[in-house]
Amino acid sequence: MGDLKKLTLPAMLQASFKKYEKKNSLVFVGEDHRTYGDLKTEVEALGGKLRIMGIGRGTKVAVLSTNMPNWGIAFFAIASVGAVAVPILPDFHVAEIHNIIKHAEVEAIFVSEGLMSKLDQDQFPSLKVIQIENFELVNASNKPSEKVPGDDCPFIYEDVDEDDLLSIIYTSGTTGKSKGVMLTHRNIVWTGQQSRTLQHIIPEDRFLSVLPLSHTFENTLGLILPIMFGASVYYLEKPPTAPVLLPALKEVKPTIMLVVPLIIEKVYKGKILPQINSKPITKTLYKVRPFRILLSRVAGKKLMDTFGGELKFFGIGGAKLDNDVERFLMDGKFPLAIGYGLTETSPLLAGAVGKNVRYLSTGIPMQGVKLRIANADPHTGEGEIQAKGDNVMKGYYKEPEITKEVFTEDGWFKTGDLGKFDKFGFLYIKGRIKNMIVGASGENIYPEEIESVINRMEYVLESLVVQQKGRLVAMVHLNMEEIEQRFKQLKEEAVQKVHTKVDDILDEIHKKVNEEVNKFSRIQSIVLQPVPFEKTPTQKIKRFLYY
Repeated sequence: MGDLKKLTLPAMLQASFKKYEKKNSLVFVGEDHRTYGDLKTEVEALGGKLRIMGIGRGTKVAVLSTNMPNWGIAFFAIASVGAVAVPILPDFHVAEIHNIIKHAEVEAIFVSEGLMSKLDQDQFPSLKVIQIENFELVNASNKPSEKVPGDDCPFIYEDVDEDDLLSIIYTSGTTGKSKGVMLTHRNIVWTGQQSRTLQHIIPEDRFLSVLPLSHTFENTLGLILPIMFGASVYYLEKPPTAPVLLPALKEVKPTIMLVVPLIIEKVYKGKILPQINSKPITKTLYKVRPFRILLSRVAGKKLMDTFGGELKFFGIGGAKLDNDVERFLMDGKFPLAIGYGLTETSPLLAGAVGKNVRYLSTGIPMQGVKLRIANADPHTGEGEIQAKGDNVMKGYYKEPEITKEVFTEDGWFKTGDLGKFDKFGFLYIKGRIKNMIVGASGENIYPEEIESVINRMEYVLESLVVQQKGRLVAMVHLNMEEIEQRFKQLKEEAVQKVHTKVDDILDEIHKKVNEEVNKFSRIQSIVLQPVPFEKTPTQKIKRFLYY
């Protein structure tokens, strides 16, 4: 649907409802089909209710809900009356949710039943609370109140402008305070349209949704994109744990999935690698490149079957993928795709798909996006990645000074990421500028690079490198279950011996890492992180909590 005359969500929806009327749209796994015709009826009915409630052009309407078909219906209805959607991540703390409602001046909110406890309605007596499962108003005691009547007249979509606000998405970054990113109709619809230049989407495609719809990665690429081109999206009724996800993969046989790195890294480090290391012969062979490829092909084929056998696009974004996992997926011929972008860019800037997949690269700029490297180091070619395009946000809500800071005088958005292009035009990310550590002699130290070396070590699940009192310290979270399993033959004093073994493992990691990194990036000490690091909803470590 690259022929949209107007880049707005109401225009896009009307075109899709007409063109794909009989196709399947948004459903739970195992649920009967909901056609695009059915989706149209539900969106317009809810849009009519919203108008009767006094919600219209410019009204801020929040969505605090787990993933479900009604999430998309609510989002589309909000857009169809010209209101502004304010998606809220379910993992946000109660205080943060309340701050967003106040800051965004939210007048109505869709809430899923399980998240009602996160909303203190006494603080917001005039707030219209709508239970998303049935689209009924809820009173202060969390009981359904009188139903809002529908509109008997034919629904008329609001004639919004391309530069009108469609959404305010509050980020949960790795550096602290959330900011409200203002995305317009043009930003999001244009990004959905251009995403098809990286991956062709057809009505027969089946998306399986496992990431929160309140994050722009899933919102734009996992909801807007498929609806724009007539594909279907399947949702899980419970969190995507293995007992829930595996039967769903078998039933849906998805052709497209979007994930964050942690999902596939857990599969590789928790299942695939332990199986390879369980036998001395395969463990030894896996260290030899030609045999590693052969073993990866076998494991990749099994992984493909686990995911339903029909995947053609496995999009990974939101954080950096572990180097070894990336190499395994490439060697295993898994349909890996890497995306790069930010909430502020709706989100996509560049992508590595199909023939454009290169080891450690995020691929090429999306068609229509301009990227440049600012203040590039003459020796390394590295500098800040800056962007221009119709996907770049309008700014931060009520934050004109912060908005001004992230744009250059000539209008380029400053991503805050360090990167470089190779001679073929492929983009490589070094890390976040804010994370960079300046060494004792003025050297630039990128903690993400050291972490990628640590994360390749046996038993390591994740790590974080910080500077403490001028010293580089690595905090390492180990796979204790695998360690205990490996040394389960220890009978007496097993616990004490496992702890001793952990110390030995940390010492070995310390030694090996310092052999691989440059002199000024060597870590001075390594400590055990006994529990997983606290993360954002896109599974990036909240670094600011550990400085």
